[in-house]
Amino acid sequence: MSDRHPDFLKRHRVPFDGRFSIRDCPCDPPDGTPSKKALEAELDNLVTRLDELQQRLFADRRFALLCVFQAMDAAGKDSTIRKVFSGVNPAGFRVHAFGRPSELELRHDFLARVELRLPERGKIGIFNRSHYEEVLVVRVRPEFLAAQHLPDIDLKHIWEQRFESIRNFEHHLARNGTAVVKFWLNVSRNEQKKRFLSRIEEQEKNWKFRLGDLDDRERWDDFQAAYEAALRETSRSWAPWYAIPADDKPYMRVAVARVLVATLQNLDPKYPKLDAPQRRELQEGRRRLEKE
Repeated sequence: MSDRHPDFLKRHRVPFDGRFSIRDCPCDPPDGTPSKKALEAELDNLVTRLDELQQRLFADRRFALLCVFQAMDAAGKDSTIRKVFSGVNPAGFRVHAFGRPSELELRHDFLARVELRLPERGKIGIFNRSHYEEVLVVRVRPEFLAAQHLPDIDLKHIWEQRFESIRNFEHHLARNGTAVVKFWLNVSRNEQKKRFLSRIEEQEKNWKFRLGDLDDRERWDDFQAAYEAALRETSRSWAPWYAIPADDKPYMRVAVARVLVATLQNLDPKYPKLDAPQRRELQEGRRRLEKE
């Protein structure tokens, strides 16, 4: 799982040529994956490295990083975000969980509410669900479009139009210094069932269970088709998707962390170089402190 393996990113990266097939994406880790203990040790190292890179990003202030997480329920979005960013300075990142849009949000275009939550330069923004809900949940349940006050609803073309809007939006972000990286946590139907049952049977997890999640589960094939189309149409070099196996949480977390570290390393944020007046300020500060 180290940087010496150049194929790691390609293994899970959704191709940019529109030929993505969900059938080619495993839910289990690849053969030869290290033990749980080894993965946990690797994650600790990656979290430390991520913290170092985030400090440089914050000091540099030329770039931002936007991380998008999408998945079926119980795939592990919350725990992955919590574990991977456990060592990062909270002042340097923000998590936004997008639920159902409000009435006010529905009176704007579908990208408006995420634009308000974009990370500023020097920071990391994490979207737990995102603008992609508009081509996932809404595509599976197009009756939701009725509440969006659209001038026209053409189900034959609206999804391609939204894909085009998303591609252009993310390309605009990338051109202006925001690196966009997107994770689809690919949990299997069998594993989702196990995790739902765990939420029902374990008292401390009862609060996580929502009966409506089973309604989405009944539309599993429809959601898989929607994910396939979304990833196929919007994975581009400036905003790649990564299809991460999610049936094994330790592997999933390490895979996400590895992609994030590689993305920040490619940005190569740097600590600012001080000019002559700033260096003189340092010297004056030293002089005054030493006089105390």
